[in-house]
Amino acid sequence: MIASLTGEVASLEERSCVLDVGGVGYLVHASTRTLASLPPPPARAHLLIETQLREDAILLYGFADATERAWFRLLMGIQGVGAKLALAILSALPPSDLAAAIATGDRALLTRAPGVGQKLAQRLLGELREPAARLPIGLSPTGPILAAIPEARSEADALSALINLGYRRAEAESALGRATARLPAGASLEALVREGLKELAR
Repeated sequence: MIASLTGEVASLEERSCVLDVGGVGYLVHASTRTLASLPPPPARAHLLIETQLREDAILLYGFADATERAWFRLLMGIQGVGAKLALAILSALPPSDLAAAIATGDRALLTRAPGVGQKLAQRLLGELREPAARLPIGLSPTGPILAAIPEARSEADALSALINLGYRRAEAESALGRATARLPAGASLEALVREGLKELAR
């Protein structure tokens, strides 16, 4: 199994790229986020790889970092989500926004991804809530979903978000207490959740 590739970027397409490794061109499918992080040809690049074996093909999926690859694997475990849809979700929503959407139960945000309807979005929220709490990206959720929530919602909403991510109420309350002591008065929900998750990670 191929776990990673390092080579020259031979070409960049909308949903894939070709990495030239020792004269062999590997076709690697990737999210727009990962593709945007690659340098223009013929610069060298490194990608983490998820290999999928089929009867008629060996498919390679590339990721700029381990966090995105972990989310890809998690999404692939959801009924109705294949590799193509998983990459579409990660293209529409970076892992930080996915973590925030799951923490706050924002189904509308998930439906922004092509191919994700209301039914699948609800399934994602239900099935990802617990495993998402164990992923690295859970340590720093950021992005439009949290930024769009009014600052008036503060500690109570932050506590609810942490509980929805799978943390026990007691440990979430304790972490938020420590985070609040560090933050300025009137800190936003985004800041409270981010700092609370940092405390929980320690």
